[in-house]
Amino acid sequence: MSMPHKMVRRLEQAEVLDKVAGPLSSAVQRAVRPRIIRNLLSGTYTGHALHPPLTDVAIGAWSMSTLLDAVGGPDTEYAADILAITGVAAAVPTAVTGLNDWADTLGAERRVGLVHAAANVMGLALYGASIAMRARGDRRAGKALGFAGYGVLGLSAYLGGHLAFAMGVNVNRTAWQEGPQDWTPVLDEGELPDSEHRTVEADGVRIMLYRADREIYALNATCTHMGGPLDEGTIADGCVTCPWHDSTFRLSDGGIVRGPASSPEPRFEVRVQDGRIEVRVPPAGAPARKAEGAHAGAGERMGRAARRRMARVS
Repeated sequence: MSMPHKMVRRLEQAEVLDKVAGPLSSAVQRAVRPRIIRNLLSGTYTGHALHPPLTDVAIGAWSMSTLLDAVGGPDTEYAADILAITGVAAAVPTAVTGLNDWADTLGAERRVGLVHAAANVMGLALYGASIAMRARGDRRAGKALGFAGYGVLGLSAYLGGHLAFAMGVNVNRTAWQEGPQDWTPVLDEGELPDSEHRTVEADGVRIMLYRADREIYALNATCTHMGGPLDEGTIADGCVTCPWHDSTFRLSDGGIVRGPASSPEPRFEVRVQDGRIEVRVPPAGAPARKAEGAHAGAGERMGRAARRRMARVS
């Protein structure tokens, strides 16, 4: 096991960090509770999390600033200063979106994320001090603080990569689940009363079936956000709300009404054949059911309901 991996393993097991992480997570959850804020920071409107692409701006600007400080001359000083300022400006929305994502984590993920955030704050402070020194004409101190900030940034980037690629934080939990390509019987029609739901399995994928007004809807039973049990959530006004973090999806097409989910919920086509309910993955290009009536107006109602059921993850 490599030294960096051993270091991260210790962080994952450092339960002492929970004393800070728990209250901070609860505070962040309260701050992002309004639906429009939650959707914006979670990347619900863009189709994937906002935090990872925003980090590229700050890292890119600070990397070029550091390079110019290291090998540039007097004619590159202004460019290095502008890049340092750009990195600081970009770090603010990056930090806000990162805190939003981190607030939904638990256990080892939360502990590593806390240290990742602390390193980001330290790096930001060092670059802020570097900019102040540059403005005062003390370029030697400004460069030294910038180099220190870049070193801390490297540690933070490593932890961020570990969270995303080793721990799978904030990845679509249904990305590798496909489901049946052909019509597959999963349940007797009589076993699904109106206004009730059942969970079935087809080709290794758990599917939630729900009947309303003689229509049957089928969604993946695993929440795309953090893998929560969507089939244990609340169903109302044509939507289902995950019990973990209150991500809310339309039953008709799996579209997102409220984040933190940023990937729609996979839906399945449904038919009744010889008294058996059959499902399949929609063929390429197949239109989703149009959300009408209660479904079309579900957004705000479900947003209010979701706010009353904020997940208790602290």
